[in-house]
Amino acid sequence: MNIILRWAAKEQPLVIRVIAMFFAGLLFVFLIPFVLIISLPKLDILLRLPSFYFGLLNFLVAGIMLMSGLFFAWWSIGMQLFKANGTPLPMIPTRKLLVSGPFRYCRNPMTFGTICAYIGVSVAVGSLASLLIVALFAVLLMIYIKRIEEHELATRFAQDYLDYKMKTPFMIPKFSKRY
Repeated sequence: MNIILRWAAKEQPLVIRVIAMFFAGLLFVFLIPFVLIISLPKLDILLRLPSFYFGLLNFLVAGIMLMSGLFFAWWSIGMQLFKANGTPLPMIPTRKLLVSGPFRYCRNPMTFGTICAYIGVSVAVGSLASLLIVALFAVLLMIYIKRIEEHELATRFAQDYLDYKMKTPFMIPKFSKRY
């Protein structure tokens, strides 16, 4: 945790934040979806897992999940880059506590959006292995957030974060919340 606090103490210029997000984007926008779309459906065949491909229904559900997920993920990333002078990356954390925009609906809108988008990709291809890997990824990410990130935020933002945490849902947005 001390290394994260040291990273948080130094503000990075916008160009560094954007470059860092570009490389993170290669992983989250290209590599992980590639694995979900190409590699894991092959694992379904190898393991003889049943497909849940139902044609147009998959694409309707996938489209809703993907669009809403990307909306929340990109909105929260934009807020972190431009309003809080940081990134979602632990080595360039936000300098300000965000409680507006998508963060007024849940404390982890980027994670919510990313998981929704990946579920959408998995549903589009009808791959059970893809869906199971997304579920595992979601569980591991939530464990990281609960065990590490929340403690770090409480250390950096003190009572402001604890108050926000008490009022705002962890992962699933509550749209009636207004501040």
